[in-house]
Amino acid sequence: MKWLLLLLVVGPTIASDLLQSYEMKRSGVQSVGARGLASLVQMILSRKFLVLAILCMAISFFAFMALLQRAPLSFAVPASAATIVFETLLARFLLNEAVGFRRLTGAALVSIGVLLIAK
Repeated sequence: MKWLLLLLVVGPTIASDLLQSYEMKRSGVQSVGARGLASLVQMILSRKFLVLAILCMAISFFAFMALLQRAPLSFAVPASAATIVFETLLARFLLNEAVGFRRLTGAALVSIGVLLIAK
């Protein structure tokens, strides 16, 4: 059960972060002043991928809370760091972001840590 919950944390987190990045790059720079906040909320609600990203974040949040009921924090947090590995690769291949050697090395080190925690 803890592995299913971990999957429900990692998958929606990855989806949420990718959807947010994609939509925010499309929307350009937004103002966050008093008037800008209202237009930012309106812009978020008008973009289906941002609304979907918020839904994914909610799924991830509640799955993480359930995971903490079944697994120790010392497992849940490091194991959920698997998002870093997948997001780095997907940012490169889906979003066409520049991912250098240092970032790839960091992601590889994180994946080694996740594997060590998973045992």
